[in-house]
Amino acid sequence: MSEHDDFEHEFDHRWASAAEHKEPSARARMLAARWKDNPPEPVPFRADPGPAGPRRSSWRSTALVLGCVVAVILLLGYASLRSPQ
Repeated sequence: MSEHDDFEHEFDHRWASAAEHKEPSARARMLAARWKDNPPEPVPFRADPGPAGPRRSSWRSTALVLGCVVAVILLLGYASLRSPQ
């Protein structure tokens, strides 16, 4: 066989997918061995949501951000007026 044929067989995914036997991954083997003696408890599809904290309204968040921006602009303007030119 030439090197070109080896390269084609090595990276041919169709050939690998068509294999009759596929070995499970290391994680699948580890979980199967762990669950053989101690199977996991059944869990619901979705867990109940935890308690939600108080939500801030969007207008408060917007006012806070705009207030900070205005304060920085005023501070920079004041600093530029006080600096000697």
